[in-house]
Amino acid sequence: MAKIGAEEILTTKEAENSKDEAHPYAFHVSGPRNVVAPNWRDLINSSWKDPNHKRTVIACFIQAVYLLELDRQENRTEENALAPKWWLPFRYKLSQTLMDERDGSIYGAVLEWDRSAAMADLVLIRPSGAPKAVLALRGTLLKSPTIRRDIEDDLRFLAWESLKGSVRFKGALEALKSVVTRYGSNNVCVAGHSLGAGFSLQVGKALAKEGIYVETHLFNPPSVSLAMSFRNIGEKAGFAWNRLKSMLPSSSQILATSEEGEKTSSGGLKNWASHFYGDKTSAELKKWVPHLYVNNSDYICCYYTDPDGREVNKGGNKENAVPINGQAAAKLFVMSKGKQKFLEAHGLEQWWSDDLELQMSLQNSKLISRQLQSLYSLPAPQKTPLQ
Repeated sequence: MAKIGAEEILTTKEAENSKDEAHPYAFHVSGPRNVVAPNWRDLINSSWKDPNHKRTVIACFIQAVYLLELDRQENRTEENALAPKWWLPFRYKLSQTLMDERDGSIYGAVLEWDRSAAMADLVLIRPSGAPKAVLALRGTLLKSPTIRRDIEDDLRFLAWESLKGSVRFKGALEALKSVVTRYGSNNVCVAGHSLGAGFSLQVGKALAKEGIYVETHLFNPPSVSLAMSFRNIGEKAGFAWNRLKSMLPSSSQILATSEEGEKTSSGGLKNWASHFYGDKTSAELKKWVPHLYVNNSDYICCYYTDPDGREVNKGGNKENAVPINGQAAAKLFVMSKGKQKFLEAHGLEQWWSDDLELQMSLQNSKLISRQLQSLYSLPAPQKTPLQ
């Protein structure tokens, strides 16, 4: 058997490193081009005050979560992992990974401001507008190790317009509460793409109900009207729809799960929230303003731009009913590139592209109103009895 010399081993390692550097998901290959790392100038005029910079960096953090799972699946080591390159340039560090215990997949991560790394670059304080912590949640990965659980939650959202019955919802909410307790709601951000945007919206809304407003960024969030559209396709589709629903937990089961969770989580959450923030009125809750980034060529999220909302749920789902005043507090940003293919329109990479053109929609979206309705119809706060 021929021996392998040291030079051959070195050449092999160099080839492997070269292959990793040329990976299509490597930061320098597919990442943003015009974003600079924090520097001492940020002490005077922070880049994070620019909404384009903030959107770009947060989208990169979500991409990092996708790559954390791909690194896990491909058994990448710390030396050749792809994910860290998507947060290190911005002087953040990984402080927590959210893992689905059922299949071991990573669906989210908490990234925190890395003071030590920033100090090494003479950035003495955190730039104004840069969050101390970001909870980032990925969307569906069509890979065998995680596809089952991802699709399960996709179907859950399509069927019931809620993700509260998912174990990932519980994990994301607990992680968000933890960093808010540590840093305060004004210093925390939650963000997600596709299915991850659905989770981000719902955990952000769960805290908003308690008067805790966390900055929320939703990239290609799933449209609740998609399920409504499927329900009206026809008789055959209706039969298929009923078969699909029979495979999923019933709405009453989800409600029971949610109520049970709220007894232990929301009940504790109310006490926790009132301890830090006091009671909040319904009017005050309108301060929570999520940012939605949608593309009209993406059928997953395009109905958010429809002022008619396509469909109004008359079934009485209290949480998603249309508000009486027809108003919703949200910032809706629409991609204006014209007609695109679905995969391009739904992709995360578009949100840090150099030629990105966004329009802020001022129209009233009933779909957004449906999502935020529960913030407008809160029960009167109960007074704590005197001891």
